[in-house]
Amino acid sequence: MVICHDDLVSQSSNVEPPQMGSSEGAGSVGAGSVPGRGTWPALPEPLAVQVVDSHCHLDIAYDESRHGPALGVDDALKYAAAVGVTRVVNVGYDLDSSRFSVKLAQSHDSVVAAVALHPNEAPRLADLGTFDECFAAIVELTNHERVRAVGETGLDYYRTPPAGRDAQEESFRRHIDLAKRRNLALVIHDRDAHDDVVRVLLEEGPPERVVFHCFSGGAELVATCAEHAWYMSFAGPVTFKANDSLRVALVTAPDDLLLVETDAPFLAPFPHRGKPNASYLIPVTLRAMSQVRDVDENKLAETVSGNTLRAFGSW
Repeated sequence: MVICHDDLVSQSSNVEPPQMGSSEGAGSVGAGSVPGRGTWPALPEPLAVQVVDSHCHLDIAYDESRHGPALGVDDALKYAAAVGVTRVVNVGYDLDSSRFSVKLAQSHDSVVAAVALHPNEAPRLADLGTFDECFAAIVELTNHERVRAVGETGLDYYRTPPAGRDAQEESFRRHIDLAKRRNLALVIHDRDAHDDVVRVLLEEGPPERVVFHCFSGGAELVATCAEHAWYMSFAGPVTFKANDSLRVALVTAPDDLLLVETDAPFLAPFPHRGKPNASYLIPVTLRAMSQVRDVDENKLAETVSGNTLRAFGSW
């Protein structure tokens, strides 16, 4: 029996939808709020140009003691579409979530899948002696036509102690090889490990399309990504008040390598920090990005939409 992770399958809910940010634009979604301790943020003003959430986790069940009832998958996609986020990349982090991602992409035209074993999952599975079996199952999942990326994979020195880093790096190398063999994008989780992520990528030889998920580097990493044409996907942290260095990175990143994401249900953008995140909050982050880069939001939306299609293919 493969031991990979607890099942974290999102449960559909009968909750009322979040309140609209205004009376305009969302049409049939209607008004209301999610009850419980804490609330889901209001729907923002819709975008005029449709965009893609390039990284989210629709399978993760929210902690009801903190956020109230979970937001079901169908509701999450409906609310996102209502504000112009018409497509999403649902990303796996273990075997169960990767299987979920494939099934979701098969049943929803607005979703494509990424599959992988997260860098923090790799040493745990290695200790259990089940990494090879789980990875073989991930390899099998990449045969599905709705799988467009291998990820999220990479290195995480924040949560994994030094004793687990060899297993983490070996997992990363195997995921890189898989992305190249399958001609899929590679979605990278890079936390406090910029230099080693780049080192391993260059040692292995990167696949044609590489995405730095939730980009957290500075000017040096931007320059490296620009040199190798690696995509940089910005999320809620770019809106946090203390992250001036991340905003400097955003300003210097080339137009043709920019993506936007939520990493939902994590990293809700300001002013919703600390609340659950969802793909319908992409407009908040994209508008903040447009202000930082001093570019019209519609032009930025067109740019990131085109980049996302080049990174992950058409839906």
